[in-house]
Amino acid sequence: MPEIVLQPQTSHPQAPRERAEPPAADEYAPYYERYISLVPAGDIVGTLDAQIADSLALLHGVGEARAGHRYAPDKWSIREVVGHMTDAERIFTYRALRFARDDRTPLPGFEENDYVRAAGFDTRPLAELADELALVRRATVALFAGMDGAALVRRGSANRAECSVRALAHICAGHELHHARIIRERYL
Repeated sequence: MPEIVLQPQTSHPQAPRERAEPPAADEYAPYYERYISLVPAGDIVGTLDAQIADSLALLHGVGEARAGHRYAPDKWSIREVVGHMTDAERIFTYRALRFARDDRTPLPGFEENDYVRAAGFDTRPLAELADELALVRRATVALFAGMDGAALVRRGSANRAECSVRALAHICAGHELHHARIIRERYL
């Protein structure tokens, strides 16, 4: 598969103010503060759009020889971390879509370790996994860029906790920042 290089898109000219404001603490479960606190202030769509370049640069610098590295025996490999990042973003954006469309059906949680075990990420080249992450992020940016202020503040329930669409956008950004930091600090 050819390498995918994404150029940051310009912000939507009519961006609602809800995209620039961070979510309030009552818009997400306390667990997610660890991700949301990492996100810089400003337009969340612009942040999501711009940050993937940093992650791709990091991942393309790892090299296939180190992609299977685990910093401890019971930890994921770098490939598995990248696959997890992609899976989690897909799940977070699915929740955001459902909530933005005012779907009030409670959604289940997911067990990240089960997903990683079942995925077989270590059988795939790291470059392919990085490209997939970039494609998913492009879809994430398009999804959130197309939402108006009313959609961004809608809420729903996932894993027995209420969450706003705006919080899910911040969770996507913070989750990527969290795992990129872990790759830099513990794997490289």
